[in-house]
Parts: sequence; structure tokens; C-alpha cells
Amino acid sequence: MCQVSPAENASTQALDEMFTAINHCNSFRLEAGAGAGKTYSLIKALKHLVHSRADEFIKKEQKIACITYTNIAKDEIRERTDNHPVIYADTIHAFSWSFISGFQAKLRELLPELGAKWVARIEEAGGIDKQKVIYDLGFPKIDEKTISLHHDDVIKLISSLLGFSKFQNLLKAKFPIVFIDEYQDTNKDLASSIVNNLIDNDSGLLVGLFGDHWQKIYGKEACGLIESENDNITEIGKNANFRSDKNIVNCLNNMRPELPQHESDPESEGGISIYHSNSWTGERRVGGHWAGDLPEDAAHVYFERVKETMSQNGWDFDSENTKVLMLTNNVIATEQGFKDLSDCFRHTEDYLKKNDPYIKYFVEVIEPVIASFETREYGELFQVINQKFPQLQCHDDKRVWVDNLNRINELRLSGTVDEMLAFLIESNKPRLSNKVRQLEERYQSLLEEDVENLGERDKNFLTKIRSLKSVSYRQVIQLSKFIDDKTPFSTKHGVKGAEFDNVLVVLGRGWNQYNWNQMLEFMENGYPANKKDTFERNRNLFYVACSRAKHNLTLLITQELSVDSINRLRLIFGNARVIGEPNA
Repeated sequence: MCQVSPAENASTQALDEMFTAINHCNSFRLEAGAGAGKTYSLIKALKHLVHSRADEFIKKEQKIACITYTNIAKDEIRERTDNHPVIYADTIHAFSWSFISGFQAKLRELLPELGAKWVARIEEAGGIDKQKVIYDLGFPKIDEKTISLHHDDVIKLISSLLGFSKFQNLLKAKFPIVFIDEYQDTNKDLASSIVNNLIDNDSGLLVGLFGDHWQKIYGKEACGLIESENDNITEIGKNANFRSDKNIVNCLNNMRPELPQHESDPESEGGISIYHSNSWTGERRVGGHWAGDLPEDAAHVYFERVKETMSQNGWDFDSENTKVLMLTNNVIATEQGFKDLSDCFRHTEDYLKKNDPYIKYFVEVIEPVIASFETREYGELFQVINQKFPQLQCHDDKRVWVDNLNRINELRLSGTVDEMLAFLIESNKPRLSNKVRQLEERYQSLLEEDVENLGERDKNFLTKIRSLKSVSYRQVIQLSKFIDDKTPFSTKHGVKGAEFDNVLVVLGRGWNQYNWNQMLEFMENGYPANKKDTFERNRNLFYVACSRAKHNLTLLITQELSVDSINRLRLIFGNARVIGEPNA
């Protein structure tokens, strides 16, 4: 008889607790740490309900709503539940709009509450009459016939509508059970509305939350941990880790003792090495978010030394089984081939986290569009640009799109950012985002002004956009590849759910919102009340990065560390594993 693993035992216990909550119609939160099998639990919950209540739901014309935050997750859930008719799995925006779109009068009434920009649009359009409210392309506008909503507007509107008892009753009548996948990524206002109006007011609707608040790493508006002040959410911890070897699981438990995990293989070990640069005697970088880090050339030397050591230990850095995660901006822009592009920005987050509208548009629209075009995935292509599949009814229609996309591809490889923008403005296929269009209008307007009469802010803006436009678009391609390959902010698949045999995490400065020495000190000594968000942002990214490793985890920290930080590293990873200087 096969012995059941510690992880299997922990998983079974969590599933039993979840089934009990479901059977008693109690809202619950399944907290599934890294490698715990969160999606497996979600599918088990759905299949449990299909087995026990499918006939009831079909008879009452009801469904189980399963809300996701990505199309990939939606498709996986549908596939793993065999597209069962009582399961409605879709993204938060699609689910929200499918339900609120029927409340046209109420939507028009709530429109001014969406903010000052909508108030201005309404005034400019001559007010609200009986226009049809639509959510199609995601571009906000109003005219005499239609009111078109932005993606964020849909979330704000459903958050408001949940406060009305009529809406709650209709929601419950159609969806008596609502599951939310990756609950920690829910918009803060929507999360509050769900708790206040569906959970704490005893609506009778069962809400199941699946996720991990320690894996909230995207966006300031995400809620993180969802709790009920009235204790109406049954808390279920899934204390399993099916991903990592025993030593790595132990380190994660040292980091997070309140959710201890059990490994799948008690006989496994797992290699862990922690390198830092405290013995380096040269002058470190100073100023702002660079303070305390190695100079770029020294950081490069340290990085290569660690890679060489790991290669000697059997790591293959050319293999898909080995992953390098860069939680630093030191050295990477030059090595990865986008140095000129990075020099256009004062803040790293503007390009690495796509805070800049131009970068966001290129990386999230143009690059995926061309990737889909080259693989002939045309449905995905038009989904990327938030545009209905055009009616390509004749050869000329097809030729226009194909010619445009071929030209875009040529400009990607041989043109500048300026040439790419000029073509996109001329062709309008795909259209520029509203923010990029507004920036282009501002830029063209300022070009017509006498520079001497411009204020400092406008001068800086002109300089930045001129520099950006002069850069080869190939550097945008390199940046996009880097974001998708070596940072936890991937646009395509995300590192959150990924796993690799070997993981090297490089931690340093150059990120406005991340300071690893400070994070370790906060772990050691506690954090000030006004630094809670800062600490959690750093801690979560650190946890997500470290927990990707299946068999071997190595950290290289190029930032100078305090005694307290070193002590915390030793407490988490063990004295012998905090090695210090990598071999020359």
C-alpha cells in the first residue's frame, strides 16, 4: 500500500473543510500558498457542486459563477470542468457586464459617480438622455446615441449596484454560488462591496474565495486579503506544497509561519545558496532608489560569478528548467539590449512595470498583436486590441489588415519608435490607446510653441518624448522579451503560477518601490504603521520569487545589507546557506 505524502494529507484536510463549508452554504476563503494546488481545489469544488446539485441548478435555471482575472484561467476552468452547463466561468469584466448591462436606466443614473472625467464628458455631450450604455471596445465616450464604458467603469458600476437589494436578489436568483479565482487581485472597492453586500448582510449567496494574499504582486488597486468583520468567512488554510523540495518548503515556512506547508516528498532535500556583497570594499552607488547598491560593472561581475558557480553545480542556464528572476535594475538594461530606451526614463517602473503609456501600449498591444499575426491566431489578435473581429467579407478587407500588420512588423525590425507611431496614427489599425493619443497631441502642440516660453515641465516632456522617439524599436522588442522572461511582471503567463527546477533571484536597487534591505529589517524588527503597504509589496514579491523553485534556489543580493538583514536571512534560510561572497 502506497504511503500518502504529507502534502496529500494536508490537501485532503483542506478539501474536507471546503466541502463542509459548501454543504452548509457558508462563504469561505481557501488560502493556498505557493505550490499548494489552488486551481486543483477550485476544480474540486466545482465538480463537487456539479455532482451534488447539478439537477437542482438546471431545474431552477441557475448557475455557479466562477470569476477569473485572465482568459487563460477562464479557459482552463472551462476545459477541466468539461464546459458543464451549470458552470459559468468568465473574466470579471465579462461576468460583470453580462449582469449589469440589463440595468440601463440605473447605469445612466450612476454615470456621474464614475468621476470628474465622466462629468465633463456628460456636460460636453449635452447631458444624458436615453442613450444606450455599451461596453465594447473599452474606450470611454458619450454621444447622442451611445455611452461607451471603459474597463474600469464596469468594475465601479457593479460595485455600486451590489448595494441595491433588487440587484442582490436578482444575482442570487441566477447565481446562488459565486467563486472568485485569485481573489487577492480583486479591485479594493469591489471586494468591499462583495463583503458588505453579499457576505456580511446574510444575502444567502455563497461566496468562495480562492487565492493567496501573499501572492498579490500586481497593481495598487488590488485588495489583497479579504476578511469579514462579522466573521462570516470560513478561513481554510491549504497547508500543502506539491512544488518544492523539503528544504525550500522549510524556508518558506520560516518566512510564513502562520501558513505552514508540508512537502510532497519527505525524502527530498533541495539546494539553497544565498550570496551577498557586504565584503565588497569599493564605493557603492548613492542617491534615491540606487543607494547602497554595487556599481553596474561590479554587479555584473558578481552576477557572472554566481552563474559560473551554479553552472559548476549542474545548472544549465540555457535550459527551460532554469529561471533567472531579476528583482533589480542594476546591469540589466545594458545586458538585455534596451539601454537607450531605459535612459529615456527617470524611474525604472515606467518601463519595467509599464507605467509609461507608450511602453504599456507597445508591450501589451503591438507585441502580442504581431505574435498572434505570425502564428495566425487571428481571434487572439483582435481580442488583444479590444476590437470585434472585423467583417473581412472581401479580399480587399483582408489585404488592408495584412498589409498593415506586415508594415508594422517591418518597422519593428528596422524602424524607430517615431516611425512606428507615425504609421499607427496614419493607419489607425490597431488604434492607439487614449493615453498615447493624448500624449501625442500634447507633444505635437508643444512642438509648435517657442521653447523659450515653455515651463520646465513642458521642456522635460519634450526632451523625454524626443529621446523616446529616436530609439530603435528593436529595443522595445528586447524590453518586452525581458519583461516576459525575467521579471515577475510578465504580461503573457505571469511568474506567479510558474515553477522551475532551478531559480536564481537577483535582488538589488533601481526600483522605486522595492528596497530589500529595508524589507529584511522590517521582517526582523517589525514595520512602522505607515509602511504596511510598502512592506507587503516587497515581502510578497520576495515570497513569489523564492517559491518558484522546485529543487534549487539561489539568491544574489547586490545591495548592502545591515546586521539585522543578515540575521533575518540566516533565520529564514539557515546559517550555513548564507554564504556571502561568490567565488572569484
